[in-house]
Amino acid sequence: MKITAAVMREKGGRFALEGIELDEPKDDEVLIRMNSCGICHTDTLPRDQVVPGPFPAVYGHEGAGIVEKVGSRVSKLAPGDHVVMSCNSCGHCDTCQTGKPMYCRHFFKANFSFARMDGTPTMHKNEEVVHGAFFNQSSFATYALGTERSVVKIPSDVPLELMGPLGCGVQTGAGAVINSLHPQAGDSIAIYGAGSVGLSALLAAVVTGCAVRICVDPNEERLKLALELGATHVINPRTADPVKTIQEITGGHGTQFSLETSGNLSALRQAVDSIRIMGECGMIGAPAFGSEIGLDTWGLLLGRKIRGICEGDAVPDLFIPKLIELYRQGRFPFDKLIKFYDFDQINEAMEDSERGRTIKAVLRFK
Repeated sequence: MKITAAVMREKGGRFALEGIELDEPKDDEVLIRMNSCGICHTDTLPRDQVVPGPFPAVYGHEGAGIVEKVGSRVSKLAPGDHVVMSCNSCGHCDTCQTGKPMYCRHFFKANFSFARMDGTPTMHKNEEVVHGAFFNQSSFATYALGTERSVVKIPSDVPLELMGPLGCGVQTGAGAVINSLHPQAGDSIAIYGAGSVGLSALLAAVVTGCAVRICVDPNEERLKLALELGATHVINPRTADPVKTIQEITGGHGTQFSLETSGNLSALRQAVDSIRIMGECGMIGAPAFGSEIGLDTWGLLLGRKIRGICEGDAVPDLFIPKLIELYRQGRFPFDKLIKFYDFDQINEAMEDSERGRTIKAVLRFK
């Protein structure tokens, strides 16, 4: 079928809206008419070749829309369903079968190969292959294909245009707190980075009852928003030493938990140094491949932990509906992070996101 997609044709380039052909859904696939799609830092990785990827290509992996068609083997979805598109996983490996699809042994093939799992493309323009299936979506387009496994049905009475970021960025931050770190009421947490992932983690820290909620970020506007969303303390690392300040806030002990969400190696070291004996640091931010960090080994010997967290340890079919219910109750106001752009403003939206002018840009399709 003919669709309009934002196509990237060169390293570091700009998106161009082009008419292309999208395959009809296969037996296990779902065709979705896109309503909206969030912009995430991960969308820049293949563009800038931080993660190798082909050109021309269509990105986008925080899609929300309405099901148009389903394949013959699809049972959980039907035309007319409102859905959020999330990450893909094989469903067959040991980690998938033990309820950890975000650590699928075929995660990169399922999400970064720009093809179906069987290697076939989903998009073309005349005789040219346009590389789609990014995160099994490529939802910077008016229509997208997903699989039953990676598409989540949501209630039809919530604002569909808000829901896309739940599929990745919001899920990642909130899940890191709720699913990975498991703080108890009264615990303390320091969150490094006040972007959409970090602020989603902050909202989750409020929900779980963390008593001390510290946000660290060099952007004063974001720190102001963090206070509005429930931070008890904020620290600008340009004007104060985060580790020293966190020690002062916590009576010299450090926090029980910390999260690093930006991919900055200096911030990661500070996040580890911020936790107390028996504390735990979660690493969400993605630095360049091959990056290494030096740590205080004696600090780790005193029971401190550091762990990587992918997509908030979420099972999307189970976790996204929980976040939606918290949103409906007014306890998870992630909508305060969002700014909308029309689809043809995609380059402006991407630039605003990269320069920190917008926390979570969301494209709307007419």
